[in-house]
Amino acid sequence: MNAEKVEKTITETIQKLEKLKLNDTLVSELSYCWFSFKSDNNPVGVIEKGRKALELLKESREKNSKAVSKKLIEDLEKALS
Repeated sequence: MNAEKVEKTITETIQKLEKLKLNDTLVSELSYCWFSFKSDNNPVGVIEKGRKALELLKESREKNSKAVSKKLIEDLEKALS
């Protein structure tokens, strides 16, 4: 995982989830996992919560294509791979 690219993408994902009010619990968990990753470099939590966030963003995009950018989804997919 490229930490700089992932940081930008995870930060954008958290902001988008907050803006869309999709899942406050997931936002908190993803944020916690990100800060944990930054200290211990263990990506398991970030990947797990990131995938859940990706699913939510894809669902939101299907309902309203303008709600979530295609680029954010693609960036998040790349970051989690």
